[in-house]
Formats: sequence, C-alpha cells, structure tokens
Amino acid sequence: MNLFEKTKERLIRYAKINTRSDEASTTIPSTEIQFDLLNLLVDELKEIGMSEVELNKDNAFVTATLPANTDKEVASIGFIAHVDTADFNAENVQPQIFENYDGQDLHLSEDWVMKVDEFPNLPPYKGQTLITTDGNTLLGADDKAGIAEIMTAMEYLIQHPEIKHGKLRVAFGPDEEIGRGADHFDAEGFATDFAYTMDGGPVGELEYESFNAAGAVLKVQGKNIHPGTAKGKMINAVTLLNRFMSALPQDEVPEKTSGREGFYMIDSVSGKIDEAKLAMIIRDFDRQAFEARKAKVEAIVEEINKDYAQPPIQLEMNDQYYNMAEIIEKDMTPVDLAQSAMEALAIPVNIVPIRGGTDGSKISFMGIPTPNIFAGGENMHGRFEFVAVESMVKATEVIIKIAELNAQ
Repeated sequence: MNLFEKTKERLIRYAKINTRSDEASTTIPSTEIQFDLLNLLVDELKEIGMSEVELNKDNAFVTATLPANTDKEVASIGFIAHVDTADFNAENVQPQIFENYDGQDLHLSEDWVMKVDEFPNLPPYKGQTLITTDGNTLLGADDKAGIAEIMTAMEYLIQHPEIKHGKLRVAFGPDEEIGRGADHFDAEGFATDFAYTMDGGPVGELEYESFNAAGAVLKVQGKNIHPGTAKGKMINAVTLLNRFMSALPQDEVPEKTSGREGFYMIDSVSGKIDEAKLAMIIRDFDRQAFEARKAKVEAIVEEINKDYAQPPIQLEMNDQYYNMAEIIEKDMTPVDLAQSAMEALAIPVNIVPIRGGTDGSKISFMGIPTPNIFAGGENMHGRFEFVAVESMVKATEVIIKIAELNAQ
C-alpha cells in the first residue's frame, strides 16, 4: 500500500466536496452539505473493513471501530477529525498539485500568486509535492488532511495484521470551525481511554494546551433625536460601543499577542444611532486570568450603564471551551505516547500551546483526554492554504506508530 498516493488521492477527493459550516444556522449539522462527505465516509469505512460503522443522525458524527488484534490488555485509542471547513469560499474547490516544488513563488492562477516573501513558510517545502487551491477557494486541508490520514492509517493496519494494536476508534464530525460540533459528541459511546484530534499544522506539532474561551455580545439600545435638539436627550448607540472598545486594553489583541498571551478580539460591529451590536471573543490560557478578562468586560459595561437611568447596554456572555491541559496534565500518557511515536519516526517534536481550540478542548472535559497532532496544513482558512503530501504521510505514520507502540 502506497501511503503517498493514498493520502494524496483521498485529500483531493474530499477537498472537492463543499462542507462549509454556517455559524448562523441552528441545525445539526449547521449545513446539510456536510452529510455529503459524512455519508461517503460511512461507505469508505465499510469498504476498507472497519467494524461498527455508524452515522449518528442526532450529532452528525460518523464512528467506526478497528478491533484489537492483540491479547494484551492495552488502552483503547480514538482518532478524530472534522469534516467542515471554515468561513471562506468552498464552492468548486480545484486542488492543484505541484510536484518537486522549486522553492519559488507559486502561481496558483492568472490572478493569484503565493509569494515566498509574503509566505516564508513556503521555501522549506522545496522538493516536496504540494497541494494548493487555484486561489478562488480554500483547500479544506483543515481538516480533510486529518480525515485522509486517519482513513489511510486504518486501511494500512487492516492490510498489515502483523502490526499488533489495541482497539482503535475513529470519529469524523461536523461544525468544528464554528465551535459547536463536539457539543453533542457521544463520549460515553465512543468509549476510549484517550484520543487524538488530527487537526494541527506543520509536521511535528503536538498540542495539549488550548485557550479558555468565551464569546460576548453587546446589544445597545440608543435614542435618536434630531442633532439640532439632541443635547441631554440623544443616546448614540455607536458612540457607546466606541467607548466600550476604547476601554479595552489596546495591546491585548490577536495581532499583538503570541505564545500563551491572552486577548480580546472584536469580531463584528454593526448598527446606527438608535441600535447597535458588537460581538467579541475572549481568550486566555490561564483560568484565573480568563475569569479576570470576563470580569473586565462586565465592569466596562457596568461603568457605561451607570450613567443612564435605563441601562442602554445588554451583555450576553457565554463560555465556549476550556484549556484541555487541566485534564490532560493529570495523566500525560497520550502526550508521551505521541511524542514517542514521533521520535521513533525521527520527527522533531514541537510541543506548543494551541492559540485556538479543537474538538479535543471539549472532548477532554467529557472524560476522554484528547491532545492534538499535526495534520500538515499551512495557511489555513483561505485561498493560500496548502499541504505537502509528505507531511500527510508522516502524520499517517504517526497514527500507525501510536497504535503499534501502545500494544508493546
């Protein structure tokens, strides 16, 4: 079995299927088109010989089992990836293959060029086979590369029964990009000791820390009075939002933070004098600092509202997910096992915090510790997304090696 050709073929085939999720939707999954890939995966899992293949219509997760082929009592392991893609054009995706990449600018089309001076992450892939878009869509390697790697690893293990392993479970789910997919994950039914999301970036990434995350919405009720007679009467909703934004720490934003630094991010602002709305996200790795950030937002709103007999700002704030390190650090077995697998394959390990979240952020708190492993993609969520086939092969080999080492 040729891992190179298998992972390449699968990613290209999956990428052509539009599975864009929709944050405004309230259905599960958020878009019906995600079933196009989910149903395909059901058929493919059966074809390669997986057991207990099921599509749960209530949570839109496809799950399957590769039974243990060892008599040893070893941990059961899950591998998880998501089918949806981010909020960028995903209609008519046309993957392109650049074999033996020359390290220079990549001409995706007449209109779009990926320049090495803008993307210094490109030249290190010289000599490898890159899959890109044509510049008009995203590619969807986040996380269809992860799906391709898990599928190929399972097929390889089925075809090579001499590699002993414990029970392996796989899950492919919806709506990770809008932060809701794992909300309905059946952790009890998945029944593994730990799991991995194959949803990271470049080769070697291994992540078990994620942000604590909250979302907030400010709805402002203003009062529109003719500006000539507005003194003491007008309440300008837009001005109040500007006052709120000005009171936030101006350097604690994504574009000025890195590593384990938290931030506030204004996601959208809309409105006019008599009515306005602001949506934002709040992130921090430290739980105490996270709570302090939320408290600061509440305090700013309270400070503005106290100037009015009828408080004009209504704040809605909800936690979204928590730092999975709180769970995983209690037993580092899954992290140590993944690190050992990479080292056995001579892959330099880069343990870094996720400046974001994965399905594992939620699944870990459901009782299944779930760190994140690289899937190989770069420049996610846009027209300049790409992945090297060699990176996907290495991720596939890591899955196989994890299963093998776990059974020894």
